[in-house]
Amino acid sequence: MRIAQVAPLYEAVPPRLYGGTERIVSYLTEGLVRRGHEVTLFASGESQTAARLVAARPRALRLDPGLQSVIAAHLTMLHEIRERADEFDLIHVHLSHFIHFPILADVAEKTVTTPHGRLDYADLPGAYACWPFFPMISISMRQRQPLRNARWVGNVYHGLPMELYPRRPRGDGGYLAFLGRMSRDKRPDRAIEIARRSGMKLKIAAKIEGDDDRYFNETIKPLLGPDVEFIGEVDEKTKAGFLSNAAALLFPIDWPEPFGLVVIEAMAFGVPVVAWRQGAMPEIVDEGETGFVVDSIEAAVEAVTRCDGLDRDHIRQVFERRFSAERMISDYEAVYRTLAGTDRNPAGEAGSFAGSERLREMR
Repeated sequence: MRIAQVAPLYEAVPPRLYGGTERIVSYLTEGLVRRGHEVTLFASGESQTAARLVAARPRALRLDPGLQSVIAAHLTMLHEIRERADEFDLIHVHLSHFIHFPILADVAEKTVTTPHGRLDYADLPGAYACWPFFPMISISMRQRQPLRNARWVGNVYHGLPMELYPRRPRGDGGYLAFLGRMSRDKRPDRAIEIARRSGMKLKIAAKIEGDDDRYFNETIKPLLGPDVEFIGEVDEKTKAGFLSNAAALLFPIDWPEPFGLVVIEAMAFGVPVVAWRQGAMPEIVDEGETGFVVDSIEAAVEAVTRCDGLDRDHIRQVFERRFSAERMISDYEAVYRTLAGTDRNPAGEAGSFAGSERLREMR
């Protein structure tokens, strides 16, 4: 198939540091190329890909020190995609907030959208109602809830390349890990309380950006000490050692997380996860197998004591079965074939793609 992949312009594809959406777009793009598809990637100019790269702007927005217009940058890219729409059998858009809908409305039948963020913004249902014919792929069943009646044509859980996440020897387990953004939604303050009440050291690897800087300085920095270490944003190589040596990953979120990529990164190294019962966590974490899903600090502390009893080899096996990049690519291919060859599913129907065992459970 002739497939266009449309990435956000905030980070390169793949990103140099933090950037979950752009990493998933990269894994999917490279996998489709390996499988013989003719793929064009619309992304920032410093992106690295085996596909044909169309640079929408020279540098990713986050790493560009000059004045920028996020909206203008994406509108310019979308205009070019519309002008070249006849070159593709399918246009897979990974942008948020439906910014592409009015520009691609007359070619919506050859598009599919994977929104990678939360969908509970007050204005999204009204916006989708203006263009209800756009097919959508969720990244968890929980993500769909605010837009239950959208034209969902599949659910595809994220996946990671196993060669980039090889099995590693068990680390010393001397600390708990927090990995992600330094955000109120991610609740590193909860992680600190859980670690201290568990009597364990906590290492925090987090990106600080925008308003996160104030939150870090006012809320988190005063809590740091010998038992709570902030190591900053980490690259892929550093992340591997950071996660694999941890006794457990703490993921005490306070928002409707649509997936939680760091959770399966931990699983790839056999590291158990203690996650809050928010968003997609009950779908992603297999209770008592790959970790625990909790509702309180007390339950989290108790779960930490049980993590050592989980089989790390089994956690890795669950990761390989449920969250490999090859599984993800196959699931997207199945959706692509359906969209290109048959009528779309009726609005709101889940479809038969991706992690089918868990999909059936959540319907």
